Amino acid sequence: MKYIVIIPDGAADYPIDELGGKTPLQVAHTPNMDFLASKGIVGTVRNIPQGFSPGSDVANLSILGYDPRVYYTGRAPLEAVSMGLTLSKDDIAYRCNLVTLKFSDKKQIIMDDYSAGHITSDEAKILIEEIDKKLGNDLLRFYPGVSYRHIMIWKGGTEDVECTPPHDITGKEISRYLPIGKNANFLKELIFKSLEILKDHPINKKRIAEGKKSANSIWLWGQGRTPNLPTYQDKYKLSGALISAVDLTKGLGILAGFHIINVPGATGWIDTNYEGKAEYTLNALERVDFVYLHIEAPDEAGHQGDYKLKIKAIEDIDKIVVGKILREAPERFKEFKILLLPDHPTPIKLKTHTSDPVPFVIYDGKKEVTGIKRGFSEEILNSPDVKIEEGFKLMDFFLKGNV
Repeated sequence: MKYIVIIPDGAADYPIDELGGKTPLQVAHTPNMDFLASKGIVGTVRNIPQGFSPGSDVANLSILGYDPRVYYTGRAPLEAVSMGLTLSKDDIAYRCNLVTLKFSDKKQIIMDDYSAGHITSDEAKILIEEIDKKLGNDLLRFYPGVSYRHIMIWKGGTEDVECTPPHDITGKEISRYLPIGKNANFLKELIFKSLEILKDHPINKKRIAEGKKSANSIWLWGQGRTPNLPTYQDKYKLSGALISAVDLTKGLGILAGFHIINVPGATGWIDTNYEGKAEYTLNALERVDFVYLHIEAPDEAGHQGDYKLKIKAIEDIDKIVVGKILREAPERFKEFKILLLPDHPTPIKLKTHTSDPVPFVIYDGKKEVTGIKRGFSEEILNSPDVKIEEGFKLMDFFLKGNV
């Protein structure tokens, strides 16, 4: 049996007035996802345990079958693992976004863009290297990642700080959301020092001249230590691979013992290489039992508050990714199963994640359900075949048929 998990990150949503009270998933043309829903088992799952922030880190940890209450230690250390960074027991990793801060007439500082206009990795690398040169020392190092996503490692630092994800505060004044707690002043000082370093940097002058967002500050959050996960070989006796454009899910894959596949042109945005992701998934299944395919674009569109982009991302995933897998998997594999679900909602009206349950579908190529016609959308929440309250139990249901 071959197992394929497809995650259209943040695809679930709330009804939108501009869409006649429907969600992007309901409006989008998704014949392939709808086929899976009509021929498979549909259900609802809550991937965010009570008391946890609704991040992709917690949600994907749950989907992979790991109880966040046992294994979650923070977002940044997962990304650090993906970047090949080794943390000692005294090291704390922080996620370090490059962001765009805007200064208002009222002398307020606004979080204008959590991604600095989806800055390119090449530009970002130069800026983060400058930050490391000016702010780094024997205890503090900054490491460039992908686009706006980077890592700070603080040797002997503290994780006992309350930090706010920048994508949660788009358009808001930042003073209420700066770090709070032990050594918070040190972290705030780093953020404001970065403003002085970056505001007049040649990269930003060039971006402004081109009508792009300036990456004029860092933002620190998602701190933690490296977790210790049992591998899929130990947990499920399966070999696995993971495909994603973002370091967070790659880090989870590495800790789960997966082979990490880097697809050329995978960006984590609307322009990602959907065709390549589907092709590399199918090719990987020739060698391994299990592939986890993560696609970031719907989540990014949700953070942008752009329902048109979100619909496009969902439709591209359906046509290019799900369509290709459904066409070719029966020809290449004797037996296969597909699990399709968002990790969490990223509602357009909120521009951030929520903890609400999400719909899922499990399709078995040898055991198709007949006589049912239904779409893949949030409507499944109203009449699921299966309801799973603890997200980490979904993987056992997918692989073994029990919860």
